[in-house]
Amino acid sequence: MAFDVEGKLHRIFPTEQKSASFTAREFVLEVPDGNYPQLIKFQAVQDRCNLLDNFSEGDQVRVSFDLRGREWNGKYLTNLNAWRIDAATGESGGNQGSSGGRSKPAAENFPADPFPNYSDAPPVSSDDLPF
Repeated sequence: MAFDVEGKLHRIFPTEQKSASFTAREFVLEVPDGNYPQLIKFQAVQDRCNLLDNFSEGDQVRVSFDLRGREWNGKYLTNLNAWRIDAATGESGGNQGSSGGRSKPAAENFPADPFPNYSDAPPVSSDDLPF
């Protein structure tokens, strides 16, 4: 599954040699989410570790990533595997599915108020009988 998100590079960790043939580099992206920004950890593996070399902490970036999950010793692990990092374009952050299309903001997904003259107040009646 392919997704993308925009945010500020909060922390970049050094590349780690996990085994003789496997390297990984983690980084944390600060993504706005209302009043409480989210700090989301991603990883880049193998030849993608150098994607972060052109960026510094505090830079606004757009990260394209895959969602990966697996089981290990009865525990379920999830990784956000980054495969592309670009300078942010200034558009608001979001995600996209594997179709490649950019999702629309929530306000564009719904038509204008379908009941523009509707009042939430119940009708006024002088009859207090329930039937």
